[in-house]
Amino acid sequence: MKLNYEENSKVIKALAEPNRLQIIDILSCGELCACDILEHFDFTQPTLSHHMKVLMECGIVDCRKEGLWSFYSLNTSKCNKLILFLMNLVTDTEDCICKEKPKHECK
Repeated sequence: MKLNYEENSKVIKALAEPNRLQIIDILSCGELCACDILEHFDFTQPTLSHHMKVLMECGIVDCRKEGLWSFYSLNTSKCNKLILFLMNLVTDTEDCICKEKPKHECK
């Protein structure tokens, strides 16, 4: 399995912010309206919009519009791919990158 470092680094970068991690945790319970997510934070709606934009751009969160309302949910497929990527990254497998080049003898 070829690991996609570029794509996954974007997701990891997006998640490397405490408020965004908390948003992911909140959305793990299911789809929510932006106003329901905002109740968990002490920042403004534009700040929430910024965080949601970052999470949507990396594909980890989906948004659907219903009239004036935005509803957010986790993209479970993308979440599962990230988890598999991290597991493959730290697990010794047959396709490990370290097996691509011979080891150098340190002197």
